[in-house]
Amino acid sequence: MNRIAVTFNSGSSSLKIGAFSIGAGDTQLLARGAVTTDGQTRFRYGAGEAIHEINLSTATEIDPALIADILSRLLPQGSQPAVIGHRIVHGGLRFTGPALLDSDTQALIEELVPLAPLHIPAALKVIRAVRMTCPEVPQTASFDTAFHTSQSSLATRLAIPRAMHEAGIRRYGFHGISYKSVSGKLKKFAPDLGSGRVVCAHLGSGASLCGMVDGVSIDTSMGFSALDGIPMATRPGSIDAGVLIHLLRNEFHDTDKLEDFLYHKCGLLGVSGVSGDVRVLVEDFHPAAREALDLFCYRIAGEIGRLAVSLGGVDAIVFTAGIGENQPEVRKGVAHHLAWMGLALGETANKSNATIISGRDSAIAAFVIPTDEEQVIADEALAIVSRHRL
Repeated sequence: MNRIAVTFNSGSSSLKIGAFSIGAGDTQLLARGAVTTDGQTRFRYGAGEAIHEINLSTATEIDPALIADILSRLLPQGSQPAVIGHRIVHGGLRFTGPALLDSDTQALIEELVPLAPLHIPAALKVIRAVRMTCPEVPQTASFDTAFHTSQSSLATRLAIPRAMHEAGIRRYGFHGISYKSVSGKLKKFAPDLGSGRVVCAHLGSGASLCGMVDGVSIDTSMGFSALDGIPMATRPGSIDAGVLIHLLRNEFHDTDKLEDFLYHKCGLLGVSGVSGDVRVLVEDFHPAAREALDLFCYRIAGEIGRLAVSLGGVDAIVFTAGIGENQPEVRKGVAHHLAWMGLALGETANKSNATIISGRDSAIAAFVIPTDEEQVIADEALAIVSRHRL
């Protein structure tokens, strides 16, 4: 029977699962699944066109029973995972690569909760439930911030006292597992461009951009937290610190309420007053919905311009994640603002979400490349257990 690696990709309100067969030094996808909870826990899973969707329970908590149910449906009958890998959003200054999830590593991750209070607790809940369900199976952690530890001190430093920087108040960057996936795919598809100056735009409900040279992170839009950078579905992106002081003094008087506001009531939702979902906004022709999309594209293009300074130019732009892979209107809007850089999209290719979307006369290559965070987590999990001979 094949050895199997299972991956858990925890978001603040979502959980994606992957099952991979372990071969000679690599992993191959068997099936994927996703858990959503909105009063009813739903599990969508399968491979290829054989997709199933069921209601698992009325509970909204991740617990051992739910993990056992998920594994029994996702894995071949009678099989057990050989390793289970997890995505952890924040590795702080401690983690520069994947790690074996022993008790010491878990304790260190728990200390990082203040850096990502919405994301790390969700991941820890899954880790604990998995340990209770499969106590003998080794677990590993893959960190979103690890990909960006290659950045220089100029890229990571905030203009605050040095002691604060050394204590960990600095720019970290996120979506690193996604960027690792996309940069690897680009290097295989277009080796010359993949080794050049590339800006990757991870555009989902959470969104950021990363400037890379030869697949190595040089600079990124997100900073200390996942609130920074470009506007997102419900997050504002970069915002004047004076606005936060004003809101605390005059509106909220409470950091928890301010945090909830910044994570859940701003961004595209706040500007449009309709939705934070781009799929909804592109079908809505009210001025506020249009303005939200225009602002989104404008800020993305502006961030690409800033990253061009960090990279010394741009050879290629890659769009990925849910919006980046599936919304031609957004890519067209971004390209409109970057015509001065020589970026021109092929209309037909862009509309069809083709892999290569740049036009023949474009000075910059443009691609649509699906990200695969679960594959990266699985590969890193295999590398860790192989290193530890587990």
